[in-house]
Amino acid sequence: MRSWLATAILVLWALMALGGTWIPLSPYGIDLTHILTPPEAESLLGYDDLGRPLLDRLVIGARYSALVAVVVVSISLLLGTFIGAMSAYVGGWIDHVTVRIIDIFLAFPGILLAIALAGLMGPGIDNVIIALSIVGWVGFARLSRAQVLALKDREHVQAAIALGAGRLRIVLRHLLPLIAAPLIVEATFAIAGIVIAEAGLSFLGLGIQPPTPSWGSMIREGTRYMLVSPHMVLVPGVALMLVVLAVNMMGDRLRDRLDVKSARMRQHS
Repeated sequence: MRSWLATAILVLWALMALGGTWIPLSPYGIDLTHILTPPEAESLLGYDDLGRPLLDRLVIGARYSALVAVVVVSISLLLGTFIGAMSAYVGGWIDHVTVRIIDIFLAFPGILLAIALAGLMGPGIDNVIIALSIVGWVGFARLSRAQVLALKDREHVQAAIALGAGRLRIVLRHLLPLIAAPLIVEATFAIAGIVIAEAGLSFLGLGIQPPTPSWGSMIREGTRYMLVSPHMVLVPGVALMLVVLAVNMMGDRLRDRLDVKSARMRQHS
């Protein structure tokens, strides 16, 4: 996928998520005369098993997928970065306990742990955000800890210590700006993972509940009619695939741009 196409897909996803609030849509309107109608002039993406327009439901589903992704990644980024950075800088038994906790979380597949947490707390968008945030902070904590361990003995940090700066000030002012680039790249890839995870939880009935549309629940509803109306699965499935692929492509580009060593190698080659 070319970069301009990935950018166009992400812009369209953002417009669907933001503009769906003001665009007059009828994602819950039932029309029995259009049950399982394939794409046509009146509805470019067709209708579902209750005669609801898939285009309208796709737009609303994009809003919820973007909302969950942004909120979960923001919480995970802030929490995980703070825990990992402070653990690495303070060291000692605090760092040892933090590493053990991270290892425990990494011992379980993230999506399985999210399914277990969502199952315990019950379905709903709030519980989905909580479950995915509990799982998502670990990656940011591990990355920020590794970066701070490599930077905390630098000269500017030692100078700040000599001037009497506290630990929190050193981490926030002198270390976090230096590790912002890898954290941004990690956040970009995390967005793609959260979009898939939210769709997976909704597919299993643990996420956003009907009649509120979610791409995962739309795929689940369409599996019963794959032979007679494959568009019910193809529409949300292709949308999910394109968004995740575009986010990963932009993450790769961002990683190449922010990687100073790779940029220098490309210039000399």
